[in-house]
Amino acid sequence: MNEGFLPGNRLDLLETGSEYFPALIMAIEEAAEEVRLETYIFEDDATGRRVAKAMANAARRGVSVHLLVDGFGSRGFMDKMGAKLKADGVEVLIYGPDVSPFTFRRHRLRRLHRKLATIDARIAFIGGINIIDDNDTPEQGPPRYDYAVRIEGPLLAPIYASMRHLWKLVSWTSFRHRFVTNKRHFAATAVYGDMAAAFLIRDNLRHRRDIENAYLHSIAKARHEIILANAYFLPGRRFRHALMDAARRGVKVTILLQGRIEYILLHHATQALYDALLSAGVRIYEYRKSFLHAKVAVIDGTWSTVGSSNIDPFSLLLAREANIVVRNEVFSSQLLASLNLAIQLGAVEVRNEVWMKKPLLKRTANWLAYNLVRLMIGLSGSTREH
Repeated sequence: MNEGFLPGNRLDLLETGSEYFPALIMAIEEAAEEVRLETYIFEDDATGRRVAKAMANAARRGVSVHLLVDGFGSRGFMDKMGAKLKADGVEVLIYGPDVSPFTFRRHRLRRLHRKLATIDARIAFIGGINIIDDNDTPEQGPPRYDYAVRIEGPLLAPIYASMRHLWKLVSWTSFRHRFVTNKRHFAATAVYGDMAAAFLIRDNLRHRRDIENAYLHSIAKARHEIILANAYFLPGRRFRHALMDAARRGVKVTILLQGRIEYILLHHATQALYDALLSAGVRIYEYRKSFLHAKVAVIDGTWSTVGSSNIDPFSLLLAREANIVVRNEVFSSQLLASLNLAIQLGAVEVRNEVWMKKPLLKRTANWLAYNLVRLMIGLSGSTREH
């Protein structure tokens, strides 16, 4: 499978916001020509205000600054921070309407879930980290456990092109935004390192299955080990069967999932899948040290992915997502070591013999939650695809 791998990149793995936000803010502060940022959540908190200040300062010194936020994930953003940023010279667009969370129409679920940034078309950031304070996690225990990647090299070209393209699409959805600046800069694609990587997106046109297919292709080829960490894990039949088939043929399959309850319905729906996965030999760990927000995987120590896409119907069927896929032993080993440490220090294994003794009431609640989620997916028009 050709996933568009480009050689010659430098990739720096960033763990949690404590590493990501200083790197992002420094890059913005050093920007000379252009800053572009896309995020699902842009929170009006200590971290959000630091990022906003860096963007506003860049705009005031003549840098072209573009900010695209999701209308649902950042509800009320224009009233809180957006208006001030626009007054400071930042060009701000909202992806999709600010609608009720109880609206289940398909278009309401088509959210901008990507977390991307480019600075001077020379440095890019990709991952799963929103613009939100890592330490603002009520009853969860800080910091949020997540990853991002700082990128230099030829991979800048497709990332930058994708961000410009989406900005143009969103700007044309409202007449009042049709004349915003979208000056073209050319991505710096010189060789910066020795890592081969691909940029994958999920949209509702030509790239509907790119991220899922990349996972499935690599899982099918796995021979030794698959380790996957995901905040929201509710895969369709193909994905579940791929993992179970890998475990049955002797691959060590480990899944690190959310152990603390953020969304009670999704939490119990995910647990409805434990029986089949555990019976097939898949090892499941629940991360309980803090709030798990990671969306990463490592396969056979050479293939890895970091990005915004969960393994659930909302990410795989509806939202706009962006992942980086890496073929490099050094990068993959670093991510693998981080995941193993997280399991060792913050996770509890769900053992098959213990899980099977769960009360009938608990199992019934899990399956009711699973079927309710499927009903919600059906209301969006996507049941047949999952």
